Amino acid sequence: MSGQYPMSDDSILMRWMRVEIGKINESIVSERKPLVRLLEEDRPAARTKAGNEHVFDKEILEELGNKLPSDLHRKLKIPIILFSDNKVPDSCYLNDSLALEALQILEEMSKMRRMQQGKLWVGRSIAYNIMKKYPGVVQIAMR
Repeated sequence: MSGQYPMSDDSILMRWMRVEIGKINESIVSERKPLVRLLEEDRPAARTKAGNEHVFDKEILEELGNKLPSDLHRKLKIPIILFSDNKVPDSCYLNDSLALEALQILEEMSKMRRMQQGKLWVGRSIAYNIMKKYPGVVQIAMR
């Protein structure tokens, strides 16, 4: 025995990882709603990928409504989703330019940051701090 794993073990491991990532992502909202619509709802909520109800904190939504310009209320989809890619273990990316604009207005990201090739990479610690400050309104999805 050479001590090496057969090539097929990699594909088994990758399939298992995809299943586990899928389970983690079941709590991600599947149909994002514009901020304006959530602000109008008595009990703002959306469905997750698993079909469960994800209830948003009305106070956090109102805070966003007070701090963001009204044109973003119509355009910005909530939740803001950052993506964690297992190929880049210490960073997450944002692929929504309106979300970047909102986070810059909220002073969570520098106005100097720009998207490159449709993505803005940030350190995972920054992503988790933003998610912690705006629970439920910012989510991190696994890729």
